[in-house]
Amino acid sequence: MSQSLTLQELLQRGGLIDATDSQQAKIFTMAQDAEITVGVVECDRARNCSAVLRAIVKAVDYPDYFGSDLDALYDCLCDTVLDQKTGLYLWFNKLHTGDPSLESHAQAILSVCNDAADFASTKDRIFAYTVIHAGKHPEPEPGVSPTPYSGSGDE
Repeated sequence: MSQSLTLQELLQRGGLIDATDSQQAKIFTMAQDAEITVGVVECDRARNCSAVLRAIVKAVDYPDYFGSDLDALYDCLCDTVLDQKTGLYLWFNKLHTGDPSLESHAQAILSVCNDAADFASTKDRIFAYTVIHAGKHPEPEPGVSPTPYSGSGDE
């Protein structure tokens, strides 16, 4: 993307917005000022594709009958965009794109996000997103199971 475009122009264009943690508050404010719904997808504990999909569904408050595959994700994002006044902006927080168990799935999920952005633009809506990459999950400690995504209710 062109360096000359402002964050506001990138938000209005839709699609992937390269940003840093320090820009989060500014982007959220701009989105809310433009009446774009903001969602945060908490991906830190997601260790597989299904967990990332559940995190997205939770962030957009999609119904429980989500199909848990990429086609269902596309439908979820498109339906959610159409349900909003102007559009949707998602902040993918700590997506472990460098983790071998997620690497290819993360790329497929982001490809679906690009497709949803294209769809939104044909419907006079905006779908934009930012991904904060977290690399690989830390190795588990011997004898200690990692916290499952469903966790202890402090999600």
